[in-house]
Amino acid sequence: MPWRALTLQVEAGAADAMSEALLEAGAQSVSIDGPDRPNPTLCALVDLQLDPDTWLRAAARSAGLAATPRYSTAEIADEDWVRSTQAQFVPVEVGERLWIGPSWREPPADRIAVRVDPGLAFGTGTHPTTQLVLGFLERTIKGGEGVLDYGCGSGILAIAAAKLGAARVDGVDVDPQALATAGDNARGNGVELQPTLPPELRPGVYEVVVSNILAQPLIQLAPVLAARTAPQGALALAGILESQAAEVAAAYVPWLDMRLDSVLDGWALLAGRRR
Repeated sequence: MPWRALTLQVEAGAADAMSEALLEAGAQSVSIDGPDRPNPTLCALVDLQLDPDTWLRAAARSAGLAATPRYSTAEIADEDWVRSTQAQFVPVEVGERLWIGPSWREPPADRIAVRVDPGLAFGTGTHPTTQLVLGFLERTIKGGEGVLDYGCGSGILAIAAAKLGAARVDGVDVDPQALATAGDNARGNGVELQPTLPPELRPGVYEVVVSNILAQPLIQLAPVLAARTAPQGALALAGILESQAAEVAAAYVPWLDMRLDSVLDGWALLAGRRR
């Protein structure tokens, strides 16, 4: 059947939140073009029967936007949607060990494969923020660690940690759809993961804690994430524009020694060590 492509622009800091809101509202896929620009472009593929005004207004409200973005539409044939969607999610190699790709691609024999198809949760390995945290995990996980992915989305980071050799991996998210998707992806990758809502997370600390969400939630979560990081444990934070890095890092300084670890396409990765 045909699909409708909605193209819109938002402020850079709202791109991820709007992308997640569009997926939660029922978009078949969402791509972000130019996330480091002042106004990134989002393209969402939706059912042709949906009323775009009503649908987009609800998604904008869910993402916390003050106004509904202006948009343009185009009709796309079903076979074109499948082709464009599959072309969009090309494999990504991270560091010396990881390969991230969809189920219709074959990984190199010398790479650890994490398979994640596009779906109703953020995280397929193509976004710079995801790649930054994957790179951190690839460098940090030596084997036997406990790892917490806070805001796990599709589960890609938790799955990668498990495949890299982490002994215990937990994921939490506030979105039930994300929890279901993460569980499905973990099973598809042969990984043991039972993602939960934050209040249901079992007690304990972790040698490695990662969180790829947005700057303001990360600031608010500083006491929570610090408390979950073991003494001398490692923390990695993403979903942060380079211009926001100093403010986010300052929120964690009471507990951790923080540094700007790396930058990709205008997005920053903060890393810290628990004192």
